[in-house]
Amino acid sequence: MLNAISLISSFAMPAMVCLILVWGLRSGTEVYSCFLEGATDGLKIGFQILPPIIGLLVAIGMFRASGALDLVTFALKPITDFLHFPPEVVPFALLRPMSGGGSLALATDLFRTHGTDSFIGRAVSVMMGSTETTFYTLAVYFGAVGITQIRHTVKCALLADFTGIFLSIWVCFAIFGA
Repeated sequence: MLNAISLISSFAMPAMVCLILVWGLRSGTEVYSCFLEGATDGLKIGFQILPPIIGLLVAIGMFRASGALDLVTFALKPITDFLHFPPEVVPFALLRPMSGGGSLALATDLFRTHGTDSFIGRAVSVMMGSTETTFYTLAVYFGAVGITQIRHTVKCALLADFTGIFLSIWVCFAIFGA
């Protein structure tokens, strides 16, 4: 079964390219000129979203390097203790809406420290699947189409992230215990 899946995945992309070429030739479309037009549009969008991404990455780097992440984690300790929220997971929960790469690095550190089958490892894994890198996603998608008024979207997206984070801990407590 695994060999069949591997074989299918090896031929999926070349088969898709061939299918597009055959379809284009059959319908009389100039496939190469359409490809060039799409590539040009893609580069234009890439240049449009580059400044928000750079700004976001610089802000995240400054946030982590300044010690502000540790300070916020310390400030939230009374609340997280009351909610039985593992303090080791707080930096991950704070960074997840901002950076996929940064939160992945924190998750990897937590896996090394506590193990993937520990409560913390499981909670972080569920959180990764239940939340989004909200600010990165908004910067990319809204930046690509030029939307600047995003305050309502940010509120809703952060509420969804907040819900995903706390339900992840709750589900892990319910299924795996502490």
